Amino acid sequence: MTVNPPAPATEPAALTEVSLLRFATAGSVDDGKSTLVGRLLHDSKSVLADQLEAVERASASRGQEAPDLALLTDGLRAEREQGITIDVAYRYFATPRRRFILADTPGHVQYTRNMVTGASTAELAVILVDARHGVVEQTRRHAAVAALLRVPHVVLAVNKMDLVGYAEDVFATIAAEFTKYAKALGVPAMTTIPISALEGDNVVTPSAVMDWYAGPTVLEHLETVQIDHDPRGRVTRFPVQYVIRPQTAEHRDYRGYAGKIASGIFHVGQPVTVLPSGHTSSIAAIDVLGESVDAAWAPQSVTIRLADDIDISRGDMIAPSEQAPEATQDIQATVCHLHDTALTPGARVLLKHTTRTVKAIVKQIPDRLTLDDLSHHPAPGSLEVNDIGRVVLRTSEPLPMDAYGDCRRTGSFLLIDPADGSTLAAGMAGAAFAGADSEKRAELDDAEWDF
Repeated sequence: MTVNPPAPATEPAALTEVSLLRFATAGSVDDGKSTLVGRLLHDSKSVLADQLEAVERASASRGQEAPDLALLTDGLRAEREQGITIDVAYRYFATPRRRFILADTPGHVQYTRNMVTGASTAELAVILVDARHGVVEQTRRHAAVAALLRVPHVVLAVNKMDLVGYAEDVFATIAAEFTKYAKALGVPAMTTIPISALEGDNVVTPSAVMDWYAGPTVLEHLETVQIDHDPRGRVTRFPVQYVIRPQTAEHRDYRGYAGKIASGIFHVGQPVTVLPSGHTSSIAAIDVLGESVDAAWAPQSVTIRLADDIDISRGDMIAPSEQAPEATQDIQATVCHLHDTALTPGARVLLKHTTRTVKAIVKQIPDRLTLDDLSHHPAPGSLEVNDIGRVVLRTSEPLPMDAYGDCRRTGSFLLIDPADGSTLAAGMAGAAFAGADSEKRAELDDAEWDF
C-alpha cells in the first residue's frame, strides 16, 4: 500500500500550474511529421527571422516556390538530401498558455530506436497518418511503443487531408481503426484531429474547408490537455548519483547524497530505507542550490543528508520506508530491441538501472509481440532489431526496480553490450501495457546461474 507523505509547507508550483508539456511526434515515412512541426513553429510565430530566411533560401535553391517548413527540423545534411528524418530533433517553443519541449522522431523502421528515445520522457505523442494510406505497420509500431512507454496522451493527426478532398468519411474510417487499436493497447487518452500540415488546416488555425470537424486544432489541444504533474500521488524515489564529503574546516562532518529525485516528494524527518542494503534512517536535511529546505520533489536535483552514517554509494536508492520497493535479481520485462545484433537466451549483458549498472544474463525470451493483431508469438528464439518482446533476466546484484506502470524512471532500464558499450535494448519492467493482467513471476531455478 502506498502512503503519501504530508503536504510540505511550500507546495510545488507544478501542483497549481502546468507550464511545460513534453511531447513527441511519430508516424510512418513521409506522413509529414517534420512539415507538421515546421507549420506548428511557423504559425505560432516561434521561428526566428534568420531561421525562416535560411529555410527560404534552401527551398529556393531546390526549385521550390514556397518555403519547405520541414527544413526547420531536418537539419542534418543527409536528412535534407533524402527528405527524411534520421535523428531526433528537439525544439523548444512557447505560447502565452504553455511552454513546450518537442521531439520530432524519425519514421523509418530502422530508426525506431530514435522514436523510443524521443518518446521516453514524453507526456503526449502525436502520431501522424497519411490520409491516403491509412494505418500502416509503422503506425501500429509507434502506437505500441507509445503504449509501452506509458505515454499518457496520444493524438492521431490524420494528415494530407487536402489530398483526399477533405473527405469526412476517410478521416472517420482511419480514426475508428486506430482508436480500436489504441484501446487494445491500453492507451488511456485518445484524440483524433484531421489536418493538412502543408496548407495549415487545423494545425494552429481552424480549417475553413473542414467545417464538419468541430474539435480543437493541434496547438489548442497541446495548450489545454491536462497533464498530471502532482508528485504527491506517486511513489517517491531518489537514485544516488554522488556522495559529497568536502572534509573542509567549514564542512568537516558534512556527508550528503546528491542526485535527481526520480519521483514523489521527500521532506525533513521522513523515515527512509536505503536499497539494496535495506538500512534505515531518517532525513536530517535537504539542500537545494546551497540552501536548506523542508521538502523537495521530482524532478529537482538535491542533496539529502541522513540522521545516521550509512555506507551509501552511487547506484543506491533512497525511498520512504513505508513504500520502499523490493530489491530483486529476477526481472520480467518488455523490451524494444534496438541493435542490429539479435538478442538471444543466454546472452550476457550489462543492465543499467537509474545510476547503477550490473551484469545480467538473458534467461528466457518467452514471446515476441506481433504488431498487426497484438498477438504474442511464443518462444521466438531471438529478438531482432526493432522487435518488441518479453524477456526474463537474472542480475548479478539485487536491484530496487519498480513496475514501469508505477514509476517510469525507476521501472525502466537499458541492456548494454559489455564488449563495446553499445545499447542493445530499452526495457520496461512489469506488465507490458496499461490495464494488462499482471504477469505471474516465473519460477526461476537458481541452479542455472553462475553468479
